[in-house]
Amino acid sequence: MRTVKTIAEVRARIALWRSQGQRIAFVPTMGNLHTGHMSLVQRAGQLADHVVASVFVNPMQFGANEDLASYPRTLTEDAAKLAENRVSLLFVPDTGEIYPRGVDDATRVEVPGLSDILCGAYRPGHFTGVATVVNMLFNIVQPDMALFGEKDYQQLLVIRRMVADLCLPVQVLGVPTVREPDGLAMSSRNSYLSAEERARAPRLYQALCEARDRIAGGETNYEVIERAGMQALSGAGFRADYFSVRRAEDLIPASPEDRALVILAAAWLGKARLIDNLRMELSRN
Repeated sequence: MRTVKTIAEVRARIALWRSQGQRIAFVPTMGNLHTGHMSLVQRAGQLADHVVASVFVNPMQFGANEDLASYPRTLTEDAAKLAENRVSLLFVPDTGEIYPRGVDDATRVEVPGLSDILCGAYRPGHFTGVATVVNMLFNIVQPDMALFGEKDYQQLLVIRRMVADLCLPVQVLGVPTVREPDGLAMSSRNSYLSAEERARAPRLYQALCEARDRIAGGETNYEVIERAGMQALSGAGFRADYFSVRRAEDLIPASPEDRALVILAAAWLGKARLIDNLRMELSRN
């Protein structure tokens, strides 16, 4: 694995592979890698001749009072994991390489509608930061495909919409959420949890499963199910931002006629903001 820090180095390597007719898969990350990230890398390796990964903690997607300064940075360990999983190229730019005129003066990419609901309502500007940096990385790496975890389901839809609207020649693939044995979705921010909080954290996934089971059992009053989910999280010591049943295609609030659903939740446990979701397909007549 070769590690590079500049756009010029990435483009030189990509040009070489393109001249040889080779396919390229891309896995963008913010580092502090875990088994969930490795599942993306491993899947990418099955689909392409070369895997490119990036580690960049993107300041544009962090709010004024969020954890940019304290976000875990573990580049040495991350690079070792990526090398073990046959990544060909690791791109680790500094902020000036991505935003040469500074973050505040950088051109932005916005995805209206999808960016303003759910997590977007609680983290204003977050998905603009995500869409902007992913668009830039796509233009730098020019991959055939890019892989993202389905745990960040709203992010996945935002990126897919951006790619479609901007006619980018990149196939965006979602990879199923990787979970701990007790059901907790793997996340870089799980390291913020104390031992006592970690013991309670799986209750988020359990609340989603309970909602799924109620819907599968025929309940269609989603507002009641959402309130029950919020109450379950509150009772377990979470401070919930939302618990919502949505149409999987576009995150519009679900109606009884919808068949493809996603149940999404975001909640604070101590200083960790945890997100998770469950998708389901109904076969009602």
